[in-house]
Amino acid sequence: MLLKLQENIIYGPIQSRRLGRSLGINILPPSIKYCNFNCLYCQYGWTDFHWLKNKKQMSFPETKKILEAVERTLTSLNPKPAYITFSGNGEPTLHPNFHEIVNGVIRLRNTLSPASKTAILSNSTTVLNPDIQKALSNLDSRIMKLDTGSQRMFLKYNRPAKGVKLHSILKGLKQLQNVTIQTLFTKGADGNYSKENLNDWIQKLKFISPQTVQIYTLDRDTPSRSLCSLSQEELADINSLLKKEKIASEYF
Repeated sequence: MLLKLQENIIYGPIQSRRLGRSLGINILPPSIKYCNFNCLYCQYGWTDFHWLKNKKQMSFPETKKILEAVERTLTSLNPKPAYITFSGNGEPTLHPNFHEIVNGVIRLRNTLSPASKTAILSNSTTVLNPDIQKALSNLDSRIMKLDTGSQRMFLKYNRPAKGVKLHSILKGLKQLQNVTIQTLFTKGADGNYSKENLNDWIQKLKFISPQTVQIYTLDRDTPSRSLCSLSQEELADINSLLKKEKIASEYF
């Protein structure tokens, strides 16, 4: 079963495979998947790019309401979360006030939950934007998607909105300091687990020089029925390939 879209600004805390006890922040419109990717594996189902074309008509949560929700939650929550994570119904950096929201959340964290770290799960598409890049740099952990190593596989697997190019993503990720790359591998007719893509992907990682790489596979249903999970052995094999290239990595 696919996940239901988030209806509220705050969700969780949830137990994350990568972040432990994580408090989620959804700064995107409620019950709408707002993303510039249409990944075959997305836990929230298919993307309707119609919403991207009508951004001015979208009802994004107001910065004030987002910060009030975060403040209420951090004040009442005990124990405090290990991470406060921007994620939710799509790509968080598409909120028009993303930079302002990040700064506000960091101020609240510093006051109400100083032991918590801030993080984002992002598809990396906006990382060349100077304001977005500055906001990302202020977070403790930048977990950025890179599933493929070629434009051809990128179009097939992540199915981006018109105008989104892999080379721009790579350029932006190269500029971002201490970045964590997350990659979801799948098998099947449309999967990205192939020798060709692995070779291309590793070359792109060497170009980016990430702090670490997180490798994982399917844990939930997908909208596409052409995909299936990798085994633990196959994930370990990918991890070994990265170790040989002296690229820090872990698999889940």
